[in-house]
Amino acid sequence: MREPFEKAVEQHGATVLRVCRALLGTYDADDAWSETFLAAMRAWPGLPETANVEAWLVTIARRKAIDVQRVAGRQPLPVEELPEAPSPLGVPGADDGELWEAVGRLPGKQRQAVTFRYLAGMPYDEIAAVLGGNTAAARRAAADGLKNLRKHYPGATARGAST
Repeated sequence: MREPFEKAVEQHGATVLRVCRALLGTYDADDAWSETFLAAMRAWPGLPETANVEAWLVTIARRKAIDVQRVAGRQPLPVEELPEAPSPLGVPGADDGELWEAVGRLPGKQRQAVTFRYLAGMPYDEIAAVLGGNTAAARRAAADGLKNLRKHYPGATARGAST
């Protein structure tokens, strides 16, 4: 008959804590130690009589330490101070206000087709479903919108097109 789980904790708890501290450091080791024994307690009834309990617990502790490290890798790093202003990276209109004003002056269907295609990345058949009409009309509206932008927006350049 196997010994009670409490005896295993008393006998091997220090070893498991040393393993956790070696793998994680002082602060995270206590959490990994607790998680190790919670997992072990759940699996204790199914553990074979001939199993090496210490090796089994150390294996669980190593896996729990890996889990703690994975979670820590996904957490944001604390910083002393936050930046004063949010980054404009990826914010439409942050650096290119003139361009978005030019897009805003396009006729309705052209403006929507250009926005859906080049800002939202929608395929032409979905654009046609939103705007009403067919795929060719959506493609034409986006092309006409780009042509208007190239003509009226001073920073626009067209590859291979003459101005």
